[in-house]
Amino acid sequence: MHIKDTFRKYLEEAIGCDKALVAFSAFDEPAKVSVRMNPFKNGVMPEGVSVPWNEYGRLLPERPKFTLDPHFHGGAYYVQDSSSMFVGHVFRKLLNDMTGPVRVLDLCAAPGGKTTDLAASLREAFGDAFVLVSNEVMKQRAAVLADNAAIWGDPNVIVTSDDPRAFSSLPGFFDIVVADVPCSGEGMFRKDEEAQKQWSEDNVALCQARQKRIIADMWPCLKPGGILIYSTCTFNRYENDDNVGWIAQELGAEHILPLSEAMEGVIDTAYGYSLVPGHVEGEGQYCAALRKTSEVDSLAAMTVNPARGRREKTGKKPALPVPASLKSLFDVPVDLRQKGDMVIAVPLAIADDVAVAESVLHVLAAGCAVGVMKGQTLVPDADLALSLAYRHDSYPVADVDLQTALAFLHKDAILLPDCERGYVLIRYEGVPLGFVKNLGNRCNNLHPQGRRIRMDI
Repeated sequence: MHIKDTFRKYLEEAIGCDKALVAFSAFDEPAKVSVRMNPFKNGVMPEGVSVPWNEYGRLLPERPKFTLDPHFHGGAYYVQDSSSMFVGHVFRKLLNDMTGPVRVLDLCAAPGGKTTDLAASLREAFGDAFVLVSNEVMKQRAAVLADNAAIWGDPNVIVTSDDPRAFSSLPGFFDIVVADVPCSGEGMFRKDEEAQKQWSEDNVALCQARQKRIIADMWPCLKPGGILIYSTCTFNRYENDDNVGWIAQELGAEHILPLSEAMEGVIDTAYGYSLVPGHVEGEGQYCAALRKTSEVDSLAAMTVNPARGRREKTGKKPALPVPASLKSLFDVPVDLRQKGDMVIAVPLAIADDVAVAESVLHVLAAGCAVGVMKGQTLVPDADLALSLAYRHDSYPVADVDLQTALAFLHKDAILLPDCERGYVLIRYEGVPLGFVKNLGNRCNNLHPQGRRIRMDI
């Protein structure tokens, strides 16, 4: 890979000449592949070497065909760069001093790697006593985020699509904000040739200014004493340590160091940690944490009262009554509501927070999509099968082999001659995949069109 002289200078400035020399040689090596298991699903993921900072992470010897693994489609694991998992490691260290309930914002969340990691960590630490708002401003990327969150299956995740400034309307609402801000992408050079071509000093300066704007715009939503985890996938000090220093001085925060015991290959910087190819197996990542020392802006607090609940929309048709019996489909108490034709189940543990979010944000998804009512009968949605809150004896189950599982995921017609008629949950090696309606001589495949396997199986 051709290394621009200015980039070389920036990297040497950030981590030192000797460490930069190791990194330069690694940039010509192929990128590594890693996955992270969902601890709340009984799936199996590809075998590999443990990621030092994530007990559920594995570095794989080669890239398998994830498309042909039903465990992947069922949310049993997520494909995520091992360096990116370090943000979750810092997050878990900071959770040790907290008690639930906890409100967390993943500010720049697409496509969902950090969101799924944070959700698993929060559930392990606090059970149902948390809410995770996962945001992405770009609409198309937000749709991907919502889909990945639904496949992962945690019902305490709220997916939104808003500019960071919208969160200033929730003063002091969040205990933790994770901001993996858009950056110049130096850490992705091995994976993305376009990132190399677009890199320039001007782009670094543009990213640095944008990052400051993002953090300043959302800053009021972090409560006094709350924690900001700031991360990028780049190396230079301008977007990393310099910005963290600016946040502390200009917005009012103190650095939290050390965050972790020393780990082989992880480079300490002035305010955080830098993960660099050649020193670690994954790609590039920077991470630092700060504790907010400034107070909530009094004017913002007077303007918006988060306790006011959901904003009522005029001209909206009243929702059809939803059968209360649908609550029995879940292992946790839920509030049932209707969004268009879709019945939605929101855990009661987060119902108030969902109402607050809906009052000021563009909420794309919250809780779990249950299905569509056809008369008095529910046509179950695929997200119901994938949800961690779903009570798995609610529908008959068909445990299928690999060929049948892939045919289902390809949205082909399958046969279940030995299974009772009606709606049936398709399961592969303990992992629910979705529903069919068994008619006896054939099955109506209810797998979503947008999630079907497109390759020839």
